[in-house]
Amino acid sequence: MSTHARPLAVWLAAAPDTQLAALFAARDVRPDASWADFFDAAEALLEPASIERMLSQLTLDEARVLHQAADPASVASVVSEPARTAAEASLIALALLRPDGTPQPPVAEAVATRSVPDGAPTHTEAAPASEGASAHAAERAFTSIGALADVLLMARETPLALLTSGNVAAGDKRRLEEAGLSAEIVNDLVALARHARLAEASDRRLRVTAAGERWLRLSASERWALVAEAFRAGLPRGLQTTAGGWPAVNQWAAQHPWDPAWSAHAGELRRRAQLLGLVADGDTEPAWAVALREGRAADSAALERMLPTEVDRIFLQNDLSAIAPGPLASALDVRLRAIATRESAAQASSYRFTAESISHALATGETAASILDFLGELSLTGIPQPLEYLVTQTAQRHGLVRVFFDTESDRTRVTSTDSTLLDALGVDQALRPLGLSRDADGLTSRVGRDTVYWALTDARYPATIVDNDGQVQVIDRNPAPPRAVADDTPYGALLARLRAQQGPDADAAWLDRELEAAVRSRSVLLVEVGMPDGTTRELTLEASGLGGGRLRGRDRAADVERTLPVKSIRSARVVDPSVP
Repeated sequence: MSTHARPLAVWLAAAPDTQLAALFAARDVRPDASWADFFDAAEALLEPASIERMLSQLTLDEARVLHQAADPASVASVVSEPARTAAEASLIALALLRPDGTPQPPVAEAVATRSVPDGAPTHTEAAPASEGASAHAAERAFTSIGALADVLLMARETPLALLTSGNVAAGDKRRLEEAGLSAEIVNDLVALARHARLAEASDRRLRVTAAGERWLRLSASERWALVAEAFRAGLPRGLQTTAGGWPAVNQWAAQHPWDPAWSAHAGELRRRAQLLGLVADGDTEPAWAVALREGRAADSAALERMLPTEVDRIFLQNDLSAIAPGPLASALDVRLRAIATRESAAQASSYRFTAESISHALATGETAASILDFLGELSLTGIPQPLEYLVTQTAQRHGLVRVFFDTESDRTRVTSTDSTLLDALGVDQALRPLGLSRDADGLTSRVGRDTVYWALTDARYPATIVDNDGQVQVIDRNPAPPRAVADDTPYGALLARLRAQQGPDADAAWLDRELEAAVRSRSVLLVEVGMPDGTTRELTLEASGLGGGRLRGRDRAADVERTLPVKSIRSARVVDPSVP
């Protein structure tokens, strides 16, 4: 048992629960850790693996302060006094430094083999971007936010498969590429969406959240502000200033010097900052990034002046296409894309109406009247007759096949007024997995109602779901995952167990642990015993047992078995058995 653990155990026992919970979270302690008492906790925190994990997370200032504390004779790295004070407080809270500012001995050993960048801090502000560089950054921001909306819309239609790394699987990446998205930025867009809680992973599938649905209907500048603030909030500790902002981008690569993976991660973060237009050419800073860097709320006014003006009208044409003469307002674009397929995305986007796209809109709750009313308000050219005909004919056919759960037979039932259509359903090879069987009233299946409905929809049958009263129901094929409820006290049970074993006499508790460890390992102990007359005596014992408040062992000097009351033992330490 490490003697270094004792002072740390005493410090842990005296710390409030809130401080301990923060420490355990920072040190990646499992809430179900099997620690019995604070001595177990101290030993675990001083294990080399635990220390290594924490060292890789230290910021540049923390690494400099800890390195100097471990080796006072080394050349001092330049750290401002406020930064030094903050770093020391952080290192103490992380149980890497003792309250007196000296490092825990195992920590000093781990730090001794490391180096740290020297020199003066260089957290200088970036140079303001030129007009041209700002324009390029604004264009990137606008394009990236539009691409992010495309990713969410595709994930809403069919959740994206994710690898264990969190990146998009190859198959769905190809699907996104076919939709016009660059494969090089897909993973960065997904990361931005998850940071902003616009999408969440569930069973390694990326689904749009309720917050993502709301975000899709915001203006371009509002979309940007929300994602940019979430990006800042999710930055690692080394990239967060005391004011709540970030240091100059050209300093990011140095902010976690002991993390071997930091260089690659810093590059990813820098790339995402560029996608959001927070970094312009030559690491210059556009005006709209200043407020965020300084820790204030996003101010998109300067960005808005460089973004293309959104439009709220389109041209409907006789060939069942629609042209937007500029970027269509976000909420209008989202609804239009639920009715029509977007064919091109640029300053002027084009859309195409098909029977399938209209059917899709009807399945999500639209009606012929709501579609025509929406298009009528949106169109600068009225509604062409071919488009009106397509909408009304598709709506008339929609719902020809009705799917519902029959409580009497405990089966899913499929009915239609068109018996020929029912016959076609019964022999369609694509629907064989449903096990549809014909009776006098239609078709039945043991498969669940929703599964049957979506299978028919995918096979392009005009199906709709109805309840037991015959009322049409609208269901979401890919509902947003429920918001995970954060556990405010994940370490509650662990802390309660540690407190239950916390006694008033830390010295006695530590002695008990030393004796137990010595007995288990059959160690030789040099024991200092208090005698009845007030004197002390040292005995060298080969520990053999502990119980009933007594230590048993062979006295090596007298070659006899002794039993000593534990309460009389002042101290005990392991000695080399080869030493006479």
